[in-house]
Amino acid sequence: MKKFLKISGLSTFMVLAYAAAAAATEAAAPAAAAAAGGAADSTKGLVIIASIVMAGLTMAIGTITTALGMGNGLAAAANAVGRNPEAQGKVLITMMVGLAMIESLAIYTLVIALVLIYANPLVKLLGM
Repeated sequence: MKKFLKISGLSTFMVLAYAAAAAATEAAAPAAAAAAGGAADSTKGLVIIASIVMAGLTMAIGTITTALGMGNGLAAAANAVGRNPEAQGKVLITMMVGLAMIESLAIYTLVIALVLIYANPLVKLLGM
């Protein structure tokens, strides 16, 4: 099982790295034709690669942690209803509010990932 996890983790990282490099090459190609120097183009490519990889990691970590939180909350709610079936209404309302709060964290990570990809402040800061 450990070998499988290592191989799948490494292959996932390689897919992310190659996809980010391909996207950076495609995005930097028009700028490379217009610019005479290659330093700005490689910097822009590195910034785009880093942005895509970090957006992927942000979504991965954000969704994994929120999924774990939701699972723990649902397990605790099911346990509470199993112990005290008369409190099902109050437990259900509290559980739904808690799940909505946890889900909002996943939406925030999506917003951060979209900002990193489409409205990257580093690209604007570096003047690219």
